[in-house]
Amino acid sequence: MLRHAAWLLGLSLLVHLVLTLTATDMFDLRVYYRAAPHVLSGSLYDFQLVRADPGALPLPFTYPPFAALLFLPLAALPWWAAAGIWHLLSLLSLVLLIRGAARMLPEGTARPTRDQLTLWTAGALWLEPVRHTFNLGQISLILGAVVLTAVGHRRPVVAGLGVGLAAGIKLTPAACGLYFLAARKWAAAAWSAAAFAATVGLAWLLAPADSAQFWFHALRDTGRIGHLESPENQSLRGALTRFVGHDIGFAAPWWIAAALVTVAAGLALRTAARRGDTLAMVITAQLLGLLLCPISWSHHWVWILPTLIWLVHGPLARAAWCRVAAAAWLVATATWAVPLTGVVTNLNPAATARTPWYLLGPSWIYPLCALLTFAAIALGRGDGESAQSASAATALANPDQAAVVKVSAGP
Repeated sequence: MLRHAAWLLGLSLLVHLVLTLTATDMFDLRVYYRAAPHVLSGSLYDFQLVRADPGALPLPFTYPPFAALLFLPLAALPWWAAAGIWHLLSLLSLVLLIRGAARMLPEGTARPTRDQLTLWTAGALWLEPVRHTFNLGQISLILGAVVLTAVGHRRPVVAGLGVGLAAGIKLTPAACGLYFLAARKWAAAAWSAAAFAATVGLAWLLAPADSAQFWFHALRDTGRIGHLESPENQSLRGALTRFVGHDIGFAAPWWIAAALVTVAAGLALRTAARRGDTLAMVITAQLLGLLLCPISWSHHWVWILPTLIWLVHGPLARAAWCRVAAAAWLVATATWAVPLTGVVTNLNPAATARTPWYLLGPSWIYPLCALLTFAAIALGRGDGESAQSASAATALANPDQAAVVKVSAGP
């Protein structure tokens, strides 16, 4: 199969482009495109894209005003040109996300070959979060590529500015700040905060009314984004809402669940930091951010690509936890379990608030996969670690070899 990787990628791209041209509406891109000019008149958050689908909710603009300012050049183009440029940027971002994750694997890891990366790209086009992102014209792939490219840079100013600017466009990339803190990259964290503050300040200067509307009102109104109970909302709050049958808000059950997943992510961050595993720390921070956001649509989970690269090719790839987590992610995303769950529940209007018990597993599938990933990072043990532990045990049994083990194990 590796010998035919380029042909498989070409075939995958051909089918992808045909479907994109004939069977997608790019609703989210239409919102960016049509809403952006409203930032010039102070009516950005009054905009709604009305869809023709029966029962479909109008789509408002949900990002900070800084994002609308960046979308203005795109909105000045004809629609076909804007859509084409956006699609090419998303394809490039997909490549950067996969290859950037491979480059970020720890030294000494058997990194994927060029043909393997080509196969990853061909297959990634059909995983649900990625395919869904292309169908909607979403910005998730572009922001993911910006963040991963930034944090992989050696200079703290570049790393911080990249994450801060991405967070200014859409708040979720700010979760990468946890990586800066866990890795003790204080300068990058400071640059990130400064860049984010600059985006807020610039937008407030150029669009004061919309900035006030967003930060004081729209940001708290999750109802503008969509139904929390939708199976496509794979956040922790969405999963709990479907379990109890109503929006739990930030009541005690959410805080308890949030504390538990934060502890799990914290253990994974600590373990990855001790190993010096940058990619594991970044994906842990991003997955935790997706879990804790009130709404994390399934197409926001494009971070499964770096996650799968780490699970399949990383330093602990042969560990049982990594294999289980990788298999779970592949099954969840390749079968489109989340959208299919939405179709099944929407067939019965009475089930839209509370998901039937037999669909609770699929409706929680991305949070469950994220928890498996945290376990793989925190508990997995690779061949190198096993060998080191075995050498340490030998040294304890034979004190004469202690010095040799100390040298081989490192400080």
